[in-house]
Amino acid sequence: MSRLVRLLSVVSLVVLLIGSAQAAHRIALQGNGKLAIVETNGQIKWQMKWGGIHDIHVLKNGHIMVQQGSRKVVEIDPKTKKVVWSYDSGTANGNAGKRIEVHAFQPLANGRIMIAESGARRIIEINREGEILHSVKLHVHKPHPHRDTRLVRKIPGGNYLVCHEGDGAVREYDGKSGKVVWEYDVPLFGKPRRGGHGPEAWGNQCFGAVRLKNGNTLIATGNGHSVLEVTPGKKVAWKLEQKDLPGITLAWVTTLEVLPNGHYVIGNCHAGPKNPLVIEIDPKTKKVVWTLDRFADFGNSVPNSQLLDVKNVIR
Repeated sequence: MSRLVRLLSVVSLVVLLIGSAQAAHRIALQGNGKLAIVETNGQIKWQMKWGGIHDIHVLKNGHIMVQQGSRKVVEIDPKTKKVVWSYDSGTANGNAGKRIEVHAFQPLANGRIMIAESGARRIIEINREGEILHSVKLHVHKPHPHRDTRLVRKIPGGNYLVCHEGDGAVREYDGKSGKVVWEYDVPLFGKPRRGGHGPEAWGNQCFGAVRLKNGNTLIATGNGHSVLEVTPGKKVAWKLEQKDLPGITLAWVTTLEVLPNGHYVIGNCHAGPKNPLVIEIDPKTKKVVWTLDRFADFGNSVPNSQLLDVKNVIR
């Protein structure tokens, strides 16, 4: 090998390493019995023992808002690893004695906390004292406390975008009246349902949805193993299918984050040890630009995550 060829090989390796370092993200997530933050260099400098979650929000002050068990929403101070605020949907505001599960919540800009209560089939907005300041009823065709909802977001304009897992539908509710103003039934694309959580399953148990700036809705289809971009007229404008990414199989698709550069960050839950847990892609090319592949640390179930090193993310 000539000196020039060796030099070019070294330069190429350096460029590759620099590119990989720039593509890495700082991310908060839960899996394998722990809540953790993975730094851009891959190190886990902070973690604590914690059970399963479906939603997560890191606040401006660095505190982490997550579920505790199936009914509580709590805020954790990562410095002390203590819960500094909590709300128990299982006992508060008329829910005592009912089976309630919480799969989605959102700290709002006005200081309120929005909580979707499966079982009670309602969205509430509370203050820090736990008082309900606003509430809307959810329209659920196949009610079940574990499946009424997955992720719910209050979107610009004040409406709520709700993923109804059991119904296999995304519905947009008027933020004041609670009227359904738009809905989309996630299709099965002609395939029969198959139970389970892994890549072999099949269904339309949608997990997450975000409203894009162009007015379309991006949907994580859960065990549909896909991401769909749907127009207001309910046409599929873009689709990422289970085997579209080379060397990666999509399983239960969960997290959705849209970055300022237009890239999508996708959660790949229950995908097994040979697949990444979180994936960033360029939707124009469907090229993978970053993955979090930490099965040994976080196991087979990382239902949701949040990037911490990128501002102005839609999620």
